[in-house]
Amino acid sequence: MNAPRLIVGLGNPGPVYERTRHNAGFWLAEMLAQRLGVSLRREARFHGLAGRAGGDLWILLPQTYMNRSGQAVAALARFYRVEPAHILVLHDELDLPPGTLRLKFGGGAGGHNGLKDIASHLGTQDFWRLRIGVGHPGDRNEVVSHVLKPARAEEQALIDEALQRALDAWPILARGDYQAAMQKLNTKPAAIRPADTSERQP
Repeated sequence: MNAPRLIVGLGNPGPVYERTRHNAGFWLAEMLAQRLGVSLRREARFHGLAGRAGGDLWILLPQTYMNRSGQAVAALARFYRVEPAHILVLHDELDLPPGTLRLKFGGGAGGHNGLKDIASHLGTQDFWRLRIGVGHPGDRNEVVSHVLKPARAEEQALIDEALQRALDAWPILARGDYQAAMQKLNTKPAAIRPADTSERQP
């Protein structure tokens, strides 16, 4: 089995983007690092925050902004000779409702600039992805604005629940049992609970 050797959380650096939907990959990678007791430190040679979780496992948060994520991924992967099949990328997914997760291997980028750049730098699309649903605004002209804004309170609650499910599945992923992980993670969309409009942002 191809147990992961590099976990990559995708997002944009800086406090302005910290709670935006596009940073869902960062959130899960940070949660995993905390669970494993990994300290993420700035590594200039890898263009990101990186930490080693014992043995051959690395966690990486590129600090190059989303559309240049591949620069960081390729730098670490080449330095430590990590094959693409041993890379797991955590990223936000417009085409999945909040609260939904999908684990998959390979395939297209689906318009995700982070995945596009990683595939370009690695020279292949054959790496694992864990897609974290953040929902679609319904109008493609609003996609950029949608991912660069925080989720509504009721959506964020569902995303947080999904991130916790992903974290709970880590022992399965860690041993490279992707089929079992898919059965656990590839859940049906959860219903969005009615929001308390008093908490809505204007």
